[in-house]
Amino acid sequence: FPDQHLGRNTAKAMGVPLEQMPMWNPNRPLGGTDEGTLDAARVILWHGFCSVHRRFTVDQIDKARAKHPGVRVIVHPECPMAVVDAADESGSTDYIRKAIQAAAEPTTFAIGTEINLVQRLAAEHPQHTIFCLDPVVCPCSTMYRIHPGYLAWTLEGLVAGRVENRITVPAEVADPARVALERMLAAKPPAA
Repeated sequence: FPDQHLGRNTAKAMGVPLEQMPMWNPNRPLGGTDEGTLDAARVILWHGFCSVHRRFTVDQIDKARAKHPGVRVIVHPECPMAVVDAADESGSTDYIRKAIQAAAEPTTFAIGTEINLVQRLAAEHPQHTIFCLDPVVCPCSTMYRIHPGYLAWTLEGLVAGRVENRITVPAEVADPARVALERMLAAKPPAA
């Protein structure tokens, strides 16, 4: 099941009505819904979210627009639906990176995603004004673990014949997960 915000925003962009996207709460029988709702569902959303992307709000977008008239607001689709709807654009980390790179004229960007990416983009594109929507600037502790030092440690282990932190998934979990992943990758978003 996809993260509730990413799943909802992606399915909505693909034309799936909200009533066909029930949320699955693993702590409740039938995920907190009923068989009829599940049978009619086109997407079942996981009762989970990214703690960083959930911090972004419509109020932050409104403040950015008031302070920087003409600002271009781009948020990650893991943000809540109201935030994605209020932004000018939403897209993956790669989408955000490419959108900034493609801007020919100096532009002011308000970005709703993890702060380390926003800071890196600001440093790489000094012709633009690039800032994070969230003034508290909360980094993602999980993403921050993807660090050159850890990557070097992993690669050095491979050279030495060691696989550090190997992750294995039993076939009874991996096989249906692979089917879901392949279906997700095969899904085509609507034409813009």
